Amino acid sequence: MASALIAACISTRRDNLFKIIALITLLGQGICFLAILYRLPFPLSCEPSQYASTSLFFVERFSWVCFPLGKLGMLSSNYYLGIDGLNIGLVALALIVMFIGIIASWHIKKYVKAYFILYLLLNTLIIGSLLALDFLLFYIFFEITLIPIYFFIGLWGDTKGPYAATKFFLYTLLGTILILVVLIGLGLSAYDPIATGIHTGIINTPLHESVVAETVDMIQQMVQNNQIASKDIVHTFDIPLMADVKNFVPNASFNVASGKLLGGYPLRLLGFLVLLVGFLIKLAVVPFHSWLPDAHVQAPTPISIVLAGILLKLGGYGLLRTAYSIFPEGAVFYGFWIGILGVGCSIYAALNALAMQDLKRMIAYASIAHIGFFLLGLSSLTAEGVQGALYQLISHGLITTLLFLLVEALYKKTNDRTINHYSGLAARMPYYTTLTLIAFSAALGLPGFSGFIAELLILLGAFQSSIFSTYLPIGLGILGGLCILLNATYYVWAIQRMFAGKFSLYLPALEPTLKDIDVQERVVLLSVIVLVAVLGLCPNLLLNLTRDTLIHLVDRIQEVGQANLQKLLM
Repeated sequence: MASALIAACISTRRDNLFKIIALITLLGQGICFLAILYRLPFPLSCEPSQYASTSLFFVERFSWVCFPLGKLGMLSSNYYLGIDGLNIGLVALALIVMFIGIIASWHIKKYVKAYFILYLLLNTLIIGSLLALDFLLFYIFFEITLIPIYFFIGLWGDTKGPYAATKFFLYTLLGTILILVVLIGLGLSAYDPIATGIHTGIINTPLHESVVAETVDMIQQMVQNNQIASKDIVHTFDIPLMADVKNFVPNASFNVASGKLLGGYPLRLLGFLVLLVGFLIKLAVVPFHSWLPDAHVQAPTPISIVLAGILLKLGGYGLLRTAYSIFPEGAVFYGFWIGILGVGCSIYAALNALAMQDLKRMIAYASIAHIGFFLLGLSSLTAEGVQGALYQLISHGLITTLLFLLVEALYKKTNDRTINHYSGLAARMPYYTTLTLIAFSAALGLPGFSGFIAELLILLGAFQSSIFSTYLPIGLGILGGLCILLNATYYVWAIQRMFAGKFSLYLPALEPTLKDIDVQERVVLLSVIVLVAVLGLCPNLLLNLTRDTLIHLVDRIQEVGQANLQKLLM
């Protein structure tokens, strides 16, 4: 944000300076992230505390908003940021994708100052969404990402950019409104025991760590016994606190023990379902997907890279951080249907990708198919499956970045993305062909690339869930394997049509401009390929950072979720 403000004070005519400011900012963030990695324990441990269900590092927690609710007490929201195994890999992915997006944006010539100021704003919002541990703070970061993306597609997109931007905005705004409904209900239901103790005078001195747990237990018991008046309770949006059912006031909408129903349905299950739909819209899961292909086709390639590489992943992250953490019983109750939706999404998107003629639109549907596989991993509710789902988000973020860079490299030379308009490119563009074959192999999930590790873990989780629990039938695991075959067909079909056979172009006049990729393009593409290969050959580099956190999350979902579900359905 500081860089954006500096850029705003510079004359509009200094186009290159805006690009340099953005590039230096991303490099500075990368250096800071490497310093954070250096100071983190490896492998990343998970030691739950009273105030959080997992280990948090580099925590910033300051009082931000607090206002009275009359007889309902106080409502507070904190500027609360932190790093754990759930978000650290996605923060790294965001920095890599945003940095590549800056390089891909170097040719932007229209409204350069506005473009890079919006890009720096988007950077702030994405990183903020990933680090926020207060639900209201997360929602604000998450919601405002709509604004820069809307302008990117509408102003810098193709001829139908305004239509695609409006469609994107309305679809995703619906998702955020659904999330807001649950957010308000949670804010009125959950409370902060420490803040409540301070507000009522029970706590009047800073607590030593050894007595925090005892004090919190005492305050929780007093609230449940109605020994603390409603007007003295301090409500909170703190996600780690919401993950503990003891931090819900008696008779609140989302209190497990209250047994509140809506239309004969437990409100906690409805809360999970509404959050699920809200984030599924953000993930562009079938049937909420139609905004994504239009957005990708109309958006400039750097924004397609950011949109598919990291912005879609925020929906998956938000689902894990909020819905699965706060409503574990919903994850158990709807697990089968989430698995069905994931497999159906993969099959539908793969068949659509097979029919696409526009290369960018094909990759957009491929992204939707991979998100379906992510849902299959989540639905398994096993450590392997959920680790595979998170690995899929990070792996696919890199692979889709690589694919869009390849599309842009060809489009710059011919201004044409139609697959059938090319034939025999291998004879004229050997370097481009080689890198494309490697990228398609990575997208196929061949061994040696990160996609293979993600798909392996997801299928292991699906079959383990089928064999050792009742969450998923074994048929879903088998269908998941068939989805991999379907995903291979459109890539192989594209390779056959574009690179094999005798060289020809739909527009022969473009033949003189069709030259192989230059050294700069090769360096950028090879850098991403190396990252994808490293995660495929050395998966523990990432798994050691996420494993303990996700294992604890899965264990908690199974244990607490089952217990809560029994109470809700009694």
